[in-house]
Amino acid sequence: MAEISESSRSERRIAAAPSRRFSLGWLLLEGRAFFALIAIIAVFSALSPVYFTVSNFLTMSSQVAIFGLLSIGMLLVILNGGIDLSVGSILGLCGVVAGAMMKGVEVEALGVILYPPVWAVVVLTLALGALVGALNGVLVAFLKVPAFVATLGVMYVARGVALLLTNGLTFNNLDGDPALGNTGFAWLGRERLLGIPVSILIFAAVALAASLLLTRTAFGRWLYSSGGNARAAELSGVPVRTVQVTVYVLSGICAAIASLVLASRLNSAGPTAGTTYELTAIAAVVIGGAALTGGRGTVQGTLLGAFVIGFLSNGLVIIGVSAYWQTVFTGAVIVLAVLLNSIRYGGRVRRPAVVSASPPTAPSG
Repeated sequence: MAEISESSRSERRIAAAPSRRFSLGWLLLEGRAFFALIAIIAVFSALSPVYFTVSNFLTMSSQVAIFGLLSIGMLLVILNGGIDLSVGSILGLCGVVAGAMMKGVEVEALGVILYPPVWAVVVLTLALGALVGALNGVLVAFLKVPAFVATLGVMYVARGVALLLTNGLTFNNLDGDPALGNTGFAWLGRERLLGIPVSILIFAAVALAASLLLTRTAFGRWLYSSGGNARAAELSGVPVRTVQVTVYVLSGICAAIASLVLASRLNSAGPTAGTTYELTAIAAVVIGGAALTGGRGTVQGTLLGAFVIGFLSNGLVIIGVSAYWQTVFTGAVIVLAVLLNSIRYGGRVRRPAVVSASPPTAPSG
């Protein structure tokens, strides 16, 4: 009996020890965005003495904040199994509306020009982004229009409305006038708080809110489940249509925030702002490891993807690479990211197995 007992204890010690097997391929796939970012920083720091400086990192991060905000909204839509091609046009439309309000809104019936305060401009701009996002959501969730087609149509409509409102012109000098009480717009994109650009702080706040939404709320669980299998989620009591509409509304709000930051940073708002930004946002989400089929992805990964694109583009500019080659390199990174996602989610490289630490239970009966 003593020998049997000692043998049993040895087996349990072996079972409790984690597997020593290590999969380098799995590690590289899981941390691909992080390793790519480290490699980009290392390479360009070696090629240029001005790349690895605090001021340049802050400048690059301010640039990343623009399409990073779009990427967070895009992540929510992609997690739901959809796509939003209209975010760049929503950014342009919201930007010109904000610019028009900063320049003054003429009310012909009353014969006056209204100059709303900056907080009102921000609120109305966010409401417009949410409204256009809700239009996308209704088309997809209730009218059953494919997300690609619905958002493609809204993309053209929003861009067209922006051109009509401005007649193709750009609103400049949006700082406001102290006598009119509408100053403070510059704070959104050009000012700093404790040495950090406010645009970065806005980006960080939105990212934190999105992360908490996905990881700490019932909505986050609904989003992942409906993105993974909408039919099963609906049978489990998840309000699938409500989730679909909500993610497009949130994507529209993120685009509106990005429009305010961009207009403030440039001190101008034009109807063509944000052109092709939707592709950059999708690229950041994919590079960050999200699956285009839905149900897989994190805010942290999307942030890494946004920084990979931003730091790569800035590095190519600093070392004097042609803008044409920059497009080639960015496209190659996107294709590589999609390929790695296919390998990862296709199951060709599996996570190293870890033996359970709990002793096996005896079968009942």
